[in-house]
Amino acid sequence: MTTIKAAITQATWTGDKKSMLAKHEGFVEQAAAAGVQVICFQELFYGPYFGNVQDKKYYEYAESVPGPTTERFAELAKEHRMVIVLPVYEEDQPGVLYNTAAVIDADGSYLGKYRKHHIPQLSGFWEKFYFRPGNLGYPVFDTAVGKVGVYICYDRHFPEGWRAYGLAGAELVFNPSATKPGLSERLWELEQPAAAAANQYFVGANNRIGTETEEFGDDAVTFYGSSYFVDPRGCYVGERASADTDELLIRDLDLDVVREVRGDWQFYRDRRPDSYDAIVAP
Repeated sequence: MTTIKAAITQATWTGDKKSMLAKHEGFVEQAAAAGVQVICFQELFYGPYFGNVQDKKYYEYAESVPGPTTERFAELAKEHRMVIVLPVYEEDQPGVLYNTAAVIDADGSYLGKYRKHHIPQLSGFWEKFYFRPGNLGYPVFDTAVGKVGVYICYDRHFPEGWRAYGLAGAELVFNPSATKPGLSERLWELEQPAAAAANQYFVGANNRIGTETEEFGDDAVTFYGSSYFVDPRGCYVGERASADTDELLIRDLDLDVVREVRGDWQFYRDRRPDSYDAIVAP
């Protein structure tokens, strides 16, 4: 049996960490009732998206990984036999902070973490104020549902990481995001399907929704949701989520399609890494 039931979430900011944690516990319970085996939350899921301002008070959202949030959701993962991907704000030590995703296996064990590599610094996305670039490579986690990777938001604009996951055997890569209207909307439609087709695995791409006006006033941006899954051919798996509603998007993913598509195209056979030196030249 190679078909797994996977889920991604999109949610509005409630105003405080406590209620956001409770909201996402609710998503896990809802997913469990539907037979979901793996779930990924949105970027920095328990807080606001604070990258649209530069204010050190938001450092307070950072915590150790593993730590309180991973431990809390590890209990749920074990209870429901569900793999859980937790995008959180990580404090490695005071002043050393990362945009991170922790991966919890279906038995509640902590498998490890991915740290976002590519950190933007532009209007509305002042992330270099909050995060160091990731330094743990592109790990693929051997989970109860298969080989899972995580790329975070702005990372998706860089094809090299997508390929690294394919080379490491990923079958499903999640891309939790916080992205606003404008130039990114067209890329949102293009990049993850293109990455899935070029690297021949499933991608789950989720985005926040809503406008966090009460938190940021005139500096608030509107997130457009539209979360989706795509298959190794770059085709949507079912419909995209809404642009403005809290949603748990659940899809069946047949992992045998990864082998089938790779056999059809043989991109990995025909790669020419000996000719790619310029891609990684400083």
